[in-house]
Order: sequence, then C-alpha cells, then structure tokens
Amino acid sequence: MSQRIKIKALLQSGETGTDVTVKGWVRAFRSNRFIALDDGSTNSNLQIVVDFENTDPALLKRITFGAAVSITGKLAPSLGQGQSVEVIASEIEILGDCNPDEFPLQPKKQTLEFLRENAHLRFRTNTFGAIFRVRNTLSFAVHQFFQEKGFVYLHTPVITQSDAEGAGEAFHVTNFDLNNVPRTDTGEVDYKQDFFGKSTNLTVSGQLEGELGAMALSDIYTFGPTFRAENSNTTRHLAEFWMIEPEMAFYDIHDNANLAEELLKYVISYALDKNKEDLEFLTQRLLEEEKQKPQNERSELSLLDKLQFCLNNDFERLTYTEAIEILRESTPNKKKKFVYPVEGWGTDLQSEHERYLVEKHFKKPVILTDYPKEIKSFYMRQNEDGKTVAAMDILFPGIGEIIGGSQREERLDKLTTRMDELGIPKDELWWYLDTRRFGSCPHAGFGLGFERLVLFVTGMGNIRDVIPFPRFPKNAEF
Repeated sequence: MSQRIKIKALLQSGETGTDVTVKGWVRAFRSNRFIALDDGSTNSNLQIVVDFENTDPALLKRITFGAAVSITGKLAPSLGQGQSVEVIASEIEILGDCNPDEFPLQPKKQTLEFLRENAHLRFRTNTFGAIFRVRNTLSFAVHQFFQEKGFVYLHTPVITQSDAEGAGEAFHVTNFDLNNVPRTDTGEVDYKQDFFGKSTNLTVSGQLEGELGAMALSDIYTFGPTFRAENSNTTRHLAEFWMIEPEMAFYDIHDNANLAEELLKYVISYALDKNKEDLEFLTQRLLEEEKQKPQNERSELSLLDKLQFCLNNDFERLTYTEAIEILRESTPNKKKKFVYPVEGWGTDLQSEHERYLVEKHFKKPVILTDYPKEIKSFYMRQNEDGKTVAAMDILFPGIGEIIGGSQREERLDKLTTRMDELGIPKDELWWYLDTRRFGSCPHAGFGLGFERLVLFVTGMGNIRDVIPFPRFPKNAEF
C-alpha cells in the first residue's frame, strides 16, 4: 500500500500520475461519486472520484458526513474548480462509521455558542481548524524567536506558595479530605498537615521564579499554563491560560520595550508567512460577521490589514502622564462617551482608553511607560520622581493591552519598603529577596498572554474560542 500523504502536501505539489493513499474525514459525498475529504492539514478539501457503478452499494451507504476513511488511488488533474488535483479512487476503506442522524455536527453553519458546548468536536470545523493551526504556528514562532536569541527555556512551577500579582485570586492546592479538614487549636486550617506543609496554590505567573533564573542564566523565558480564580464571565477572561514570560538580566525598561516589540512583529510575520490560507479564511469569516453589525461598530481594517498595520508601524512610545493628558482632552471624554471617564492622573486605564490611543489618536500600536506606582505591582522599579514606576504596557488595535511588563526593582531597600507599604510578607518571599542581596543587577521582563495573542491574530471575538478546552466559572467540561 502507498504511504499516506497529507492533503496539504498533495495540493501544494500539483504532481499527477502517481498512486497515493490519503486518510481523513468525509466533508461531503455528492451524487454517490464525489467525496470531499479533509484531514486537518488544510481547510481545502481533496476531491475523491468514486467509481460508484463498480463499488459495493453497502460501502457507498457508509460514506457519510464525518466518517473516517482511507482511500488509495491515482492522482490526476482535477476537472473541477478550486483545486489542481483529485484522486481517482481504486480502494476505499471505512475506518470509522459516523451516523449522520446522531452526529452533533451537521454540514451547515454552526453558531460559536453551539460549538463551545461541543468543544470536543469543534476542531472538525473550518473555523477551528484554521484557529488551531494558527495557534500552533504562533507557539512554535515564540520558541524559535527566543531560541535564536540564545534564551534559556525555563519551566517554572505550576504549584507555588507565592501569588505574584498579590491579587489573592488563586486556586488552592491541597490533598486534605475536604469533609474533614484538620484545624489548629484556634480553629484555623492546619496547613502543617497538608501535603506540602504550607498553603499552596496554582501559579498566577512564572515571573518571580523566572527572575531567579535570569540572575544566573542572563536571558530566560517561560511558556506555560497559569491560573486565575477570578469570577469573571467575559469574552476576555479565562481561569486557565498560557503565558509567555521572558526575564532578562542587565535590561532596562527601554531594552524591555524593544524586545517586546520585536517579538510581536516576529510571531505575527511568521504566522502571515506560514498560515496565509488560514488567515485569508479567517479574514473572510470576520468580514461576513461584521456585516451583521451596525456600521459604526465595524472595524476600519480587515484582519489581514490589521496584522500588517502592526508590522508596518514603529510602535508609538509615550508616558502614562502624556497619555492621560491626551485622553482628558479627547472628544469622547469631553462628550462623556467613555464608560469610564478619565478624570485625571492616577486613573487606571480601561480597554476603551487604550483602544482610543491606538485606533483613533496615534493610529499605530502604542507602548505606554511610567505608570503611577499605586496602580502597579510591588516588584516594579520605582522611578526617581517617587510617584511612578518603570512599567510598560503594549496596546494593540481591537484588543487594548497585549503585553504588560516592567523593569524590576533590583534595590533591596526600595523593594522591602514597598512590600511593607503593601503588607506583603517578606518572610514568605525570602528567596526572592535573596536575589537582591547577592549579586543584584538591573533586570526586566514582561508577560504576554498567549490566548490574547491568538485572539488578535485570528480576529476572533471571544477568548474561549482560541484555546482548545476553555476553563471559566462553572465550566471545566472535557
């Protein structure tokens, strides 16, 4: 038997006259003669021509939508439109039957809500095939970018004692019998009897541990799952998601911003090169979706144009203070069009403010720096003005913040004072403070939520549609 060849490779090669074996799932079977075959390597189906007059009728009845088949035959020039080759079948084997009356997916347009409820099957649709091929490419591109620069890929722990963000929205980890939790004499949970002997949780960030690696290896990056027990049911939040977090010794805030801009441009360019067909499909899908919206809610740029927009422009750089002044004087703010009015310095920027700066004012991606220390985390380096920290956010069209980072506070006295101000216990982070005691140096890093990146590149509107099995409040299906 001929070796199995993927459909994408067959369509790209354009060779004919050879015997081939293809395997995949039936997308359509017309006139008992033409099978549209899909194997997930591309959204383009391969046409299989069946000699129905010399094929067992019982076998023909089993060629249904969704059935898995193996087909051997000769590759021939296609007489149909849309593809250069087709396979003249000489042998058809049913690998897995699919009863069309019971199969939840039907050969028609399905709503995204329906597909989320059937996430175990949604990979078989064109939309989700395209999304997850793009996700795969972006994931590979992230690794390739850092590896080419000599970064060390560091696996930071999933189970930790620390809450890097200090938000207290972490999932607890325990092996206690929850019906019989041991208590101390004062009635508190006795964590000394727990598996790790202390209270632990799923990580919200690998940053703090990543800094430890950077203090010896210079340049490291993490790329792993993170968890937030935030009871938020929005199109932008997940309880489990993947984070890309590089940490670099001897970097300042400007080096940090340069690397982040370079990373974003690299991975977007890589996806445009490797997933041209998928991105063209997703662009067309978005255009059809936007036709249902009022004119004033439609995007000014198509998906492909938006991606090129980020590649073709140097990111605009300005301080938070400058951004606040622009927003205060903006027409939407003066006419009270913002849901969250910008009243003055110290305002925590919302997505609507970030998108205004990118899409309306500068018309290019924006890097904001030097935020008020009161609205940022304890580990960010304090600027000489005593009011701001060396923080950095990158804002993108349609999505707002896509990267958040900072130069880290390398001075022990400044860091401990800030921790005291915020009530962060120093004894629990003694290991983190040790990096400031022994050979401390300026260093910086940032976090890129991977699903947010995939959301932007695919043009999807709900973050639950760009991760294979979304986890959110009241849902851990599949």
